[in-house]
Amino acid sequence: MKYFYDTEFLEDGKTIDFISIGIVAEDGRTLYRVSNEFDTRRVARHDWLMRNVLSSIDHDQFITYDFKGKPAVRDIYVTDKAARSKDQIARDIADFVGGDRDAEFWAWYSAYDHVCLAQLFGRMIDLPNMIPMFTNDIRTLVALAGMQPNQLPKQPAGHHNALADAQQNVVRYNYLMEILSK
Repeated sequence: MKYFYDTEFLEDGKTIDFISIGIVAEDGRTLYRVSNEFDTRRVARHDWLMRNVLSSIDHDQFITYDFKGKPAVRDIYVTDKAARSKDQIARDIADFVGGDRDAEFWAWYSAYDHVCLAQLFGRMIDLPNMIPMFTNDIRTLVALAGMQPNQLPKQPAGHHNALADAQQNVVRYNYLMEILSK
């Protein structure tokens, strides 16, 4: 079975801090989880993540001000009902995939997504048998079809919500497979 997924994360060129994952199974089932373990202070200071990713994750925001009126401490507290520990998210993903040893994972620009997925389980060699050690990249299908990404169907809403992006990956994949099968 195919599993289309997306992750959201904070990366700084040295580390990747997992925030959320959305997975859509080929049979229509979905899984959406948010970490309650990411570095909330670093994310709270990252304007792009706050505007684009945290806008779809329930949270409380805390800001204190110094004597000059500038934000001194900025932090968030995740209140989203999908929030779990990374260990619990890994168990949820393993349960979601079940015993499917032929699982195919697909993502859009998948390199960092695969690292986020693998690190939920520890080291890559710690991945359970049902999770492949690689993720197929839908972006490669774009190149094989001789297309550019801007020629794909547009995502109507939910950009940078991991589940909405995973659902868009299904749309992209199906669109490209139809073109490539001609």
